[in-house]
Amino acid sequence: MRMTTFFLAAFTAAGVLHALPAAAQGAQCGNNGSGFGAWVADFKQEAAANGVSRSVLDRAFANVNYNRPTIAADRGQKSFKLSFDAFMQKRGGATIISRGRSMKVANQALFASIERRYGVPAGPLIAIWGMETGFGSYMGNQHTLSAVSTLAYDCRRSQYFTDQLYAALQLVSEGYLSPQAKGAAHGEIGQTQFLPRNVVRFGADGDGNGRVDMVGSRADALASTANFLKGHGWRAGAGYQPGEPNFVAIQGWNAASVYQQAIAYIGQQIDGK
Repeated sequence: MRMTTFFLAAFTAAGVLHALPAAAQGAQCGNNGSGFGAWVADFKQEAAANGVSRSVLDRAFANVNYNRPTIAADRGQKSFKLSFDAFMQKRGGATIISRGRSMKVANQALFASIERRYGVPAGPLIAIWGMETGFGSYMGNQHTLSAVSTLAYDCRRSQYFTDQLYAALQLVSEGYLSPQAKGAAHGEIGQTQFLPRNVVRFGADGDGNGRVDMVGSRADALASTANFLKGHGWRAGAGYQPGEPNFVAIQGWNAASVYQQAIAYIGQQIDGK
């Protein structure tokens, strides 16, 4: 499966992109695909009124369709309701721990650099990396702009994903996201599966080449993940197990408690603490 690679400029010394303010939601949401075409037309008018150029909108929406696999994935997240042991078994927790320990050794200098910069140790970063994409081995095959647009239209979380769509349009307008890009079912991008707004807010240059490539550069993906955790309250040197100070940053990564527990546990097993 071939992924579209995109690059993000490092706009500050920390390599972080700045967010545009989210626009008010105006287009009418829906619960099936019947109104999607009308919603796209209305949204494009709204976005243009909020300063998005017509050329960007035309390019971004040229191949956008109502994405049924996205809706199926959004409605079918049953693994988050499993017990901890069942979740770990289903998501291959033991394999992530085993491979993760090898990844830590093989990328020792990278993880040391990230910890010096952001205060985040290797364990939770490797846990997220392994849980999200099997260490970059599979990043999804859904059209990113269709996925985000479908969820912005869908009534369940329309406001949240409308903001994600505006962030995606910012990435398109600045040349960092291809209108043909593919990723995960909810529009997540890259080796640790960042939604567009998080790419804008936390995308970081981990390999020092002046760009951020969430798909092709493990250094950039992992540095961005550490930057996300730091931005959600991570404190260097503090613990990250449930009840410890940095667990709140892991909670910021994913709302499912069983996922949070799995990341903390896998990270601990990899870090040996």
